[in-house]
Amino acid sequence: MKLLVRGGNIAAGFGVTRGYVDILRDHYAPKGIEVINRSRIGETSFEGVGSFGEDIEPFRPEILLLHFGIDDAFSAVHRFEFKENLVHIVRLARDQFDPLVILLSSHSFDDPHEMEAVGIYYRTLREVASDLYCEMLPIHTYWASYLLARKLSSADFLQKDARYPNERGQEIYAEAIIQKLDRLIKG
Repeated sequence: MKLLVRGGNIAAGFGVTRGYVDILRDHYAPKGIEVINRSRIGETSFEGVGSFGEDIEPFRPEILLLHFGIDDAFSAVHRFEFKENLVHIVRLARDQFDPLVILLSSHSFDDPHEMEAVGIYYRTLREVASDLYCEMLPIHTYWASYLLARKLSSADFLQKDARYPNERGQEIYAEAIIQKLDRLIKG
């Protein structure tokens, strides 16, 4: 079985030596699941659409994990363009090899203005998941619950630029993804 991750900075492991995709790879390799990361630093959902034939289609994964949003939100990608791009990627994948598609949000932000900005993209992910019957994994909800339950601060899990998790933050992402994937794979 192949699981392919396509996204931007966070999925590509921006600023860390070991990102959540590395953790997924180590966790799933003994179970016969190949984890492929075709994410690149600085890419938005526009690059996801443009490189579909190079980064996704040739691998024909059974599970496609799409992790765009933060780079889109903090660049010139409008919410409607973001939605159109995700819909396009999902439809192309379904037409060509029909994988299980999982859409990921990213972490929550302490700054209310930043959270409001990314919240628009997180709601868009939920809309696409609902409209196209994809799985949705709200990392931001898991993240907030994780920190609250342990009385921890976001700052301990983020790089200097709060858009990007540090290695400890990447571990939270991996934990949330593994919990979701394990349920889906067993079910």
